[in-house]
Amino acid sequence: MKNLPLQRESIEPRLDGIQKEIKFLRRCGQLSFEEFRKEENLDRVHLHLRFALEGMFHVGSHILSRIPGGRFTEYKEVACRLGEVGIVEKDFAEKKLVPIAGYRNRLTHLYYEVTPEELYKIVNENLTDIESFLEAVGRLLKNPEKLGLTVE
Repeated sequence: MKNLPLQRESIEPRLDGIQKEIKFLRRCGQLSFEEFRKEENLDRVHLHLRFALEGMFHVGSHILSRIPGGRFTEYKEVACRLGEVGIVEKDFAEKKLVPIAGYRNRLTHLYYEVTPEELYKIVNENLTDIESFLEAVGRLLKNPEKLGLTVE
């Protein structure tokens, strides 16, 4: 049975959206902490970070759905499987993507526990992890045959 092709029109708009979210978050990271922690800024950072993380896992889920045995509903499972099949390095998946998946759940379900300090740290120290994911997906789109896939 032949794998379904990756749908460029499903992936690329999300990648563009994630890049826009990162750009916004980087601007917020340039604010002083006092300015950053204002409620209107925190609310926006929280929302844009959650959108970026959800976008990552939507893209990951789409890619995995094209690989036999690759349908997952839990973001941590998606993160692990991306490393297992070679879309990202296995070490990166385990050490970076799995915690990112957990943090997305924290933003969504335990949002009231998220502190300004942790958000400030993330936007200043961890956005490169999201960019690394984007680069890996970009490489896959250029060479899908590496994993026995095609792009439509």
